[in-house]
Amino acid sequence: MKFVVLSDLHLVQPGGRLWGLDPFERFERCLADVERLHGDAVFCVIAGDLSDTATEESYALLKRRLARFPLRTFLLIGNHDDRAKFITVFGAKHCDSGGFVQAAYSFGDFHCLFLDTYKGGPTSAGVYCERRRAWLARQLASARGKRILVFMHHPPFDIGHSLMDLIKLEESEDFCRAIAGHSIEHLFFGHAHRPISGMWRGIPFAAPPSINHQLPLVPHSLPTVYSDEPAMYAVVMAEADRIIVHMDAFLDRKPAVMEMSAERGNWY
Repeated sequence: MKFVVLSDLHLVQPGGRLWGLDPFERFERCLADVERLHGDAVFCVIAGDLSDTATEESYALLKRRLARFPLRTFLLIGNHDDRAKFITVFGAKHCDSGGFVQAAYSFGDFHCLFLDTYKGGPTSAGVYCERRRAWLARQLASARGKRILVFMHHPPFDIGHSLMDLIKLEESEDFCRAIAGHSIEHLFFGHAHRPISGMWRGIPFAAPPSINHQLPLVPHSLPTVYSDEPAMYAVVMAEADRIIVHMDAFLDRKPAVMEMSAERGNWY
């Protein structure tokens, strides 16, 4: 099974710029690239921070664009979003019975859980409250025998970045207890604005960078908080014996300086 994960669109008004970049133009190029090269994917996930300032206009813009995108797309919300405004535009079909923007779907042997870590208020941190954990417990219980994939915006652990570790998922130990004892095969998140992968308490994880702006690995390596580094989306190949995550820098893919016939057909 192939699927695509992208994150942190930070959409603004059409034609608007954010930190010198055009979020919608980059998002448009991303979707066009995915459609051209990975139209056989089963689904796509956009892992939060859909809008930069959570305007209904930006959500309406996203909704109109996704209506022309052929892949089934699951939307998560992040700290830059607003749950009420999101639901106003997209409707309650993206919500669980408690009104949180989360869902569970099975694709063959895989059971995919799309979580709502939105907290709101002045903080950029996330939260996964008792009501949401109760929903998660029910979904995990119903997924016995399935291979579980979890998608969320905020990472539930420190990622080794001094700024982002201040605004991860709060009360992360409660979340850890909620998933303990279940066979989580992979965890995907956004929020970090960096390409990240690794292992957390035995669970492999991966996060694509933002489609728009990034965070330098070392905060003081640049005079600005944000950086202009390659945008990427993740192409995930979930097979019977492995899960492979490719990060594709779609805006920076250029031909090498070489003859078209060079290195053809002589690799083995």
